[in-house]
Amino acid sequence: MDQIVSSSGISIETQRLLLRPMEIGDTDALLRIFTDPLVIASFGIPPFERSQMKQWVQRNLSHQNEFGYGLFSVILKHSNTLIGDCGLEHRDIEGEMVTELGYDFLSDYWHRGLATEAARAVRDYAFIELGLPNLVSLIRVGNDASKRVAERVGMTLTSELTYHGIKYWKYGIERV
Repeated sequence: MDQIVSSSGISIETQRLLLRPMEIGDTDALLRIFTDPLVIASFGIPPFERSQMKQWVQRNLSHQNEFGYGLFSVILKHSNTLIGDCGLEHRDIEGEMVTELGYDFLSDYWHRGLATEAARAVRDYAFIELGLPNLVSLIRVGNDASKRVAERVGMTLTSELTYHGIKYWKYGIERV
């Protein structure tokens, strides 16, 4: 994992990916993910509209400004294509403030190890560079592909919970 520091913040480079700070200009590319029928089916929500996507991106940008970290836009290096997002979000889950490791990828790029590659890089960044003590991931019950990514980056199932009316598996990992 290599880090690149630019005026827009930290970027992380892996063998196949560039994880760079999300920008408002990423809205349309990210909308492709959040209207992808297979992605939406795994969330169990209706597809985003452009205005919702713009709000979602803006919320992440505000999070980055407040906490110094957030979601990265994930770029496939060989084609310079935005294929997903992966990063960290500070949030309240069951009355506890935690940092969640999350990832969303276009279904065309599933089953290639790209989400695992991105999530490992973000996990290492969280522990080594940010010094965070632990991370969690909320994965909708039944989303076995996301569950496998969490397990491949060293997370273990800690509980099952209902959050905003949806059942989730809560995975966690401690910094060692």
